[in-house]
Amino acid sequence: SSEAAKRIYKEYIEKAENRAQVRDGLLDALGDLVFVVPSIEVARYHRDAGNQVYFYEFQYRPSSVASMVPEFVKADHGAEIAFVLGKPFLAGDV
Repeated sequence: SSEAAKRIYKEYIEKAENRAQVRDGLLDALGDLVFVVPSIEVARYHRDAGNQVYFYEFQYRPSSVASMVPEFVKADHGAEIAFVLGKPFLAGDV
């Protein structure tokens, strides 16, 4: 709806002063829509079922991706796996 579009614009883009900030705002909006909102929804289901829920946001930019992704990318989807589970899981040594 146009009301939703206005709210998204106000939250993510309205204060942007240049194209890079508009890009970052759009990426934040898309990331929230695709990852954050569904994650919160699932966390609430688990909480409502009586389970403890822990929620984190990984923002560390691994040095191993420096030559592969643009500077504005902090932590890409799945970047935490090497830190949480260990590098052998990424190298196929399992």
